[in-house]
Amino acid sequence: QLRLVESGGGLVRPGASLELSCLPTGGTFSINVMGWHRQAPGNQRELVASITMDGDTNLADSVKGRFSISRDGATNMVTLEMDSLKPEDTAVYYCVADLKRYPWTNYPTRYWGQGVQVTVSS
Repeated sequence: QLRLVESGGGLVRPGASLELSCLPTGGTFSINVMGWHRQAPGNQRELVASITMDGDTNLADSVKGRFSISRDGATNMVTLEMDSLKPEDTAVYYCVADLKRYPWTNYPTRYWGQGVQVTVSS
């Protein structure tokens, strides 16, 4: 059973830093892209950051200069480093992976983690 195991998150004050990690586990798979989305109460889920297996990254305008995303090539763990956090960053953050599972399919399938809460408040 393929799962995206998320860790990190919590309650921090404005200006603080947090790190979120996501590790895909279970079975044999080939990853196209991984990333993080977030959803605040009353808002739609939005892309925060993504990274391809070639290392190309994409960051939402609202987090550029404050967040960064990286990947461990050996384990496929993806890490979202969040600096200078603001109250508007408060949301549930979801790991997402577009991947193909063995036996190989023609097209990737999107998998979601269960989500971790990030709260930025004084």
